[in-house]
Amino acid sequence: MVTPNHPLRHGNYDTVSETGSAPGTLDAMKRLWTPAWIARHVAMVVLVVSFLGLGWWQISRATAGNSLSWGYAVEWPIFAGFVVYVWWREVKLARRREAEADAPPADPAVEPAPTVTTGSRPAVRRPVRVSRVPASTGDVVEDTDLAAYNHYLSWLNANPGARPGDYPG
Repeated sequence: MVTPNHPLRHGNYDTVSETGSAPGTLDAMKRLWTPAWIARHVAMVVLVVSFLGLGWWQISRATAGNSLSWGYAVEWPIFAGFVVYVWWREVKLARRREAEADAPPADPAVEPAPTVTTGSRPAVRRPVRVSRVPASTGDVVEDTDLAAYNHYLSWLNANPGARPGDYPG
């Protein structure tokens, strides 16, 4: 808190508010108050209130004798919880993206070593190239059906506009 005798206060002008966002202030969440995010917040509140209201309505129907409504009375609050979970996950993701965007760029010359933690996804690596050696045909007996099928495939490849029924073999 800035007192009247605080060194950062000059007359009626408060210079603390000019120094950037301090941890724990609402300035860190300013990107969550854009029109798109306000629509998401409102949609979340409307959905949660609606789902809980529908759950209450199903409870009143169930107590009146409709036994099927007991299942719906349990489902609607679960749906409301799911909406809150998705909203919270999106808020956390947006704040993480904001923090990554505000972070200074990494030095491209120094590539950080990949860290592997328990439960993390495996790192994406370059594909391994395997050289294939054709099998020797000296001791192998030729399969006539396989040879006919390979001839058919090579004919289809040589005649791209042809239909399979046009094959002369």
